[in-house]
Parts: sequence; structure tokens; C-alpha cells
Amino acid sequence: MFETYDIIVVGAGHSGCEAAAAAANMGSKTLLITMNMTNMAQMSCNPAMGGIAKGQIVREIDALGGYSAIVTDHTRIQFRMLNKSKGPAMWSPRAQSDRMLFSIKWREMLENTPNLDFWQDTVVDLMVKDNRVTGVKTAMGQEISAKAVILTNGTFLNGIIHIGKKQFGGGRIGEKSSVGLTEHLVKLGFESRRMKTGTPVRVDGRSLDFSKMDEQKGDENPQRFSFTDTPNLTRQRSCYITYTNTTVHDTLRTGFLDSPMFTGRIEGIGPRYCPSIEDKIDRFSDKNSHQLFVEPEGWNTNEYYVNGFSSSLPDYVQFAALRKIPGFENAKIFRPGYAIEYDYFPPMQLNFTLETKLIENLYFAGQINGTTGYEEAGAQGIIAGMNAHLKLNEKPEFVLKRSDAYIGVLIDDLITKGVDEPYRMFTSRAEYRILLRQDNADVRLTPMSNAVGLANDDRLKRVIQKQEIISNLRHFLKTASIAPDEINGYLETIGSTPLTQKVKLENLILRPEIAFEELTKQVPAIQNYLENNVTEYKDEVLESAEILIKYDNYIQKEQELAGKISRLEDIRLNDDFDYQKLKSLSFEAREKLTKIKPRTIGQASRISGVNPSDISVLIVYLGR
Repeated sequence: MFETYDIIVVGAGHSGCEAAAAAANMGSKTLLITMNMTNMAQMSCNPAMGGIAKGQIVREIDALGGYSAIVTDHTRIQFRMLNKSKGPAMWSPRAQSDRMLFSIKWREMLENTPNLDFWQDTVVDLMVKDNRVTGVKTAMGQEISAKAVILTNGTFLNGIIHIGKKQFGGGRIGEKSSVGLTEHLVKLGFESRRMKTGTPVRVDGRSLDFSKMDEQKGDENPQRFSFTDTPNLTRQRSCYITYTNTTVHDTLRTGFLDSPMFTGRIEGIGPRYCPSIEDKIDRFSDKNSHQLFVEPEGWNTNEYYVNGFSSSLPDYVQFAALRKIPGFENAKIFRPGYAIEYDYFPPMQLNFTLETKLIENLYFAGQINGTTGYEEAGAQGIIAGMNAHLKLNEKPEFVLKRSDAYIGVLIDDLITKGVDEPYRMFTSRAEYRILLRQDNADVRLTPMSNAVGLANDDRLKRVIQKQEIISNLRHFLKTASIAPDEINGYLETIGSTPLTQKVKLENLILRPEIAFEELTKQVPAIQNYLENNVTEYKDEVLESAEILIKYDNYIQKEQELAGKISRLEDIRLNDDFDYQKLKSLSFEAREKLTKIKPRTIGQASRISGVNPSDISVLIVYLGR
């Protein structure tokens, strides 16, 4: 019934969809197996993509040739660039999406991807021979052969849903869990643990009083997520902000005795940075209120997502507390919040390609590795899909360094440090934030992806054209001058020091109080140049040129630092290196290095418990 596939991807969440698309677009005959084809890339939690650091990841996936940003642009109902009051290293795009359209668009794009087939079923076991995966076995009794398998099972492995004292199996509410696969992986020698995540109550927007909340509109001039020519956003839906209060907190506390989190029925570790509302009022008992974001689920639905009100308390307690929130006095609930507990596999069992160390050609990506978030999952999926294809075709692996991308930071953190709680990306996790901006993801990554066969030539051509336009614009601004009488009137209106002599335009842009876009409206010479020379990618060009001018010194310093650190990344360590024989290493270092088997001195230096003195011992031993 089935042919032998190059690659089988198990699970059609955000990770599985990106993995399948990447492998198929690179030329591998790919099969995507999912329990429910109507829920591809389902937004199980909040209906949004991006946010702090996560927005950078979505742009990086797009720059590599992935689909997430394109789907987001086609289905968004609001766009905001977060942190604009801070430096450009912190700017992070975020889009509110239409939940149903998002999944529909993903399926449409996947069904139009060559080399990609689909099968609706549950994978219950792997076929393995001589420590190499050879295919999968399904609940319907199918044995499907493949040269490589990518597992992206999300929260479905032995998933248990908790609502107060009620608990039942499920990968998310309304969908059954996947049973059997964890047990088979453990028999193969893998270590498995439990994690917990949760989702908030959904409410009927017709029953809410938005006049009691603060309206949060989208940006006046919304940008795109994708670097491709996706549709502009011409209308937007607003989100709203409201707050809990002490009455809400007291009502929630009445359910603590029935809380699966407080009574120990949930054993898995929950996310520190996205805690449930009951966890928040327990841990931060000194706070009288917590902020809630009320977010629409789509263009043509009255369903709203109450961001910040995740809970596993009994449904009647959730309902009673919700009605004490301003604007929610008459709220009607579509479904309660719940917690879900599921299996994951500590990611130190993986190589940087996301291939497992135990079984050749078997890859793990997404929440199975202990991460949380659509963006982190999609990033792992595209890397696993690329590397599975490359290995099958005997080509060099594709691994991003920490100075290359947030995706590089993400995977290095997982492989080197492991996780003891659901991993979420933050800008603070990256050492090279000014290099890893959201505006230059295509410049950083598209040439690399094109070289290995994923990002197409049109994408590369676009990057080269944009870089040339930016370079020419910067040269113009460096060489063109402006006289005091041409600009002093404007400078006075914004409280900037007037000129006393001619200066180069670049010197004006260096002033922190001057925005390049506003300056272009004041200087005819710039307007003329832009009209004649910047006919494409204008918004991107202006943004990138201004950043490169204002932050040039910071960028150069980070590049120099990254260059110094990369020298440690060039010193390779063999997998069979016997650390136990180096008695000069601390006992903890020997233990950690033996377990993790770092590929380079750089990676070894980032392992918890390995000290600088241990690194010095390794460098001396290697003759460096």
C-alpha cells in the first residue's frame, strides 16, 4: 500500500508542518502522519505568532524558506511591533491570527508542496534495525518504511488533561492522546520525563463589556512578517486589557483544595514564564492584580481568548472568578481552561542536527524536546527537516551558531544545558542581540539556506538586491551634505541642537532624537534620492539603513566578540573523547562532558558545571 519514503514526519503541529515542508521542498519524498488532518498547525493556546524574541524566530524561519511567516501574514487580524521604545535589538513583531484560517492556510500550502504525502493515523511504534530507524508502525496496523523519521508529537504523548478533580486522556481538549510510543522509545534506551502546560478559558465576546477595558489597537502602519510579497493588512481587530483584583483572587483560592497542581495530581513541571492564574496568586501573593489580555480568535467569530487566565481549577471556580473581572460581569464561557500533562524527552539526548544520539536517522523536534511555543517548535522542525534531507543525501549538516540566529541559541541551549522546565525563548538568552535583529534575518540566513537547497533563488536575489540598495543609500548619506538654513527650522521644533555649518546627512541621522523616516520628509535631497533609487523594499531599506548607521559601533563590537568566541567553536572534540582519563578536570566536569559529548570547546564551555579551569585543561591537552 505504501512506498518507501525518504522521510516520515510524525505529527502536524507547527514543528511537524515546518519539518515536512522543508524536507519535501529540498527534494525528499516525505510522508506527514497526523491524528487529525483538519487540525494542521492548530493554535492550541493563544491565537498569535511572534512576540519578544519569538518574532525574531518567525522571521528566521521565513528567511530559511519556511512557511510560518507566510501563513501568519495571510491570516493575521492585528500586527504590532513590540518594544519600539527600546533599541532595535529588542524590536519584536507580533501578529494576532484568525485561528481557523491559520490552520486552513497551512494545510493549503502543504497540499501544494511537491514530494509531500499525507496519512491520518497514530504512530505507536518505530521500526529499528541495527540502531537505525527504518520506519513506523501505526494504530491501524500499517508498517511504513522510511530512511529517516522525525518525531514532533507535541503534548500528545500520554497526554492527560486536568480540570479540577476531573482528568482524562487527551493531547488537547477534544482530541485523544497518543499512547504506546513513549514506552517503545524508553525500551530503546531513551530517557522520558513529564511536563505540564495550560491554556485559559474561552469566552463569548457578545457577553463582555469592552467599555470597562483598555483598547489595544494594532500598529497604524502594520508591517509584514514574511520577507516575501505577502498581502498588506488593511483592517485590524482590537485586543483589550483588563485586570484581576483581590475579589477575583479570593474566589480562585476557594478552589485550591481541588487544584491538581496544589494537590500533587500533576507531577510534570510547568512553565515559569507563563504560569497559571492560581500559580500567580500563590507565588505573588503580595500583588493585588494581574494584567489580562482579551484577544479575538478571528474575523468572523465571537470567541475571545483570555491571555493570562490559564487555569486547571474546577470549571465552576473559573466561572465564578471570571465574572468578578471588570468587563466580565455577564461573561458566558465557551470552554474552561485546563492543564495538560505529557511526556517529553530531555534534549541532551540529541545532536545539534536534532538527530538522536541513540538511534541513527531518528530526529526529535518541538515540544517533545521540552520547549513551549509555536515559534520554538517551528524552528526545531525546519532544522530537523533540513538535516534529515541533507544526511540522506550525504551532504554536510546544517547547524546554526549562537551568533547566526536565535534558532542557533535555542538549539544550543537545549542540547548543551537541557531543560528542567518548558523552554521559552527570550532576547536575554542571546549574547549577540544587536546582530540577531528581526530586520536582518534574511541577510543572515537566506544565503546559508540557499546554499544547502531550501531557500529558493528568488529569495536570494531579493536579499542581494536589498543589500545593494541599502549600501548605495548609506554611501549617499555619507557623502551628501546639508546646510544649516535647510534644516535648522525642523531641528528647533524637535528640540535638537541647530547646525552652525554644513554636515553630512549621516551625522544628522546619528542623533538619537532624529528618526530617519521623519527626516526624509524634511530634506528634498533625500526625497529625490529615494524616488529615483529606492523603488523596492522601501520600508525595509529605511529601517535597516537607520539601524546600521545609528548602531554601527555596537554592531562592530559584537561582530568582533562573536569572532573571538567562534575560535573556541572551531576546536573540535571527538565523540569518543575519554574525559575520565583527564584527572585534572573536576569530577563534575568529567561526568557532564562524558554524558553530553560536546562537539567543540565552545559548547563545552557552556555546560553547567564545567568551569573555565576545566576548559583550560582541555585546551592545554589538545595542544592549543
